[in-house]
Amino acid sequence: MTCTSYCSCHQRRALLQAGGLVWLVPALGWSQTAPHEGVNVGGNSVFTKLVSAQTIEASAAQQYTQMLQQAAGKNALAGKDHPQLRRLRAIAQKIIPHAMGWNPRAQQWRWEVNLIGSKQINAFCMPGGKIAFYSGILEQLKLTDHEVATVMGHEVAHALREHARERMGKNAATGIGANLLSSVLGLGQLGQTVTSYGAQLLTLQFSRSDESEADLVGMELAARAGFDPRAGVSLWQKMAAASKGAPPQWLSTHPSGTTRIADIQANLPKVLPLYQRSTGQPAR
Repeated sequence: MTCTSYCSCHQRRALLQAGGLVWLVPALGWSQTAPHEGVNVGGNSVFTKLVSAQTIEASAAQQYTQMLQQAAGKNALAGKDHPQLRRLRAIAQKIIPHAMGWNPRAQQWRWEVNLIGSKQINAFCMPGGKIAFYSGILEQLKLTDHEVATVMGHEVAHALREHARERMGKNAATGIGANLLSSVLGLGQLGQTVTSYGAQLLTLQFSRSDESEADLVGMELAARAGFDPRAGVSLWQKMAAASKGAPPQWLSTHPSGTTRIADIQANLPKVLPLYQRSTGQPAR
């Protein structure tokens, strides 16, 4: 990936469509193509090349709109003045500027953040920056701002690392067979396969390696945005307590809490300096 246009841009507008909220997102001076402080998870999977990013992002936008319409029809969609929605959008406003270094396409995404009334302990970010939180994850776990930023960073990381695109690329490659991969640029049957998988974006499950990667990238995003990355430890402790023997939906394919906490603690030295710099105070 390259960052030519984004590195030369002094500021970029990001739009939250649902609430009509527009903010200025300053560009950053680093990208994953160059050495930088923080975590290093390598490049995106080669399987992402098998699927058009524009196709997946367009499908995600359509499904996201339908989801919001359904929630609104049930009076479950939070209004723009809802305190928790305002809180989520304020946190997103701090995180999103740091997304550009992980994926230059993010500077063109029409970012949205919405809150849906539901007891589900769940949150997600669809391709193209379509973020949704369910009220259950905020209310049942009583998340602090730092913990919300950890969740949001994790979900945004899935979109930035194009895990949905990777998964669809793998599914498409399996479905059409290796003998057709030489005609990928012409799409054909691959395009049809991607379309059929596109309907599953809202329920797509990521691999454990994807989840672990999203933990690390999300932790860095939160730290750069001024949120304590150590909040990941308390977050997963709360998640474990809430599971009561059966993991909630949001954790169904995630690494175990013990493994996750150990990975977070092992990588804290890489991101704590970023948190310290972003806040101007020593990380205690």
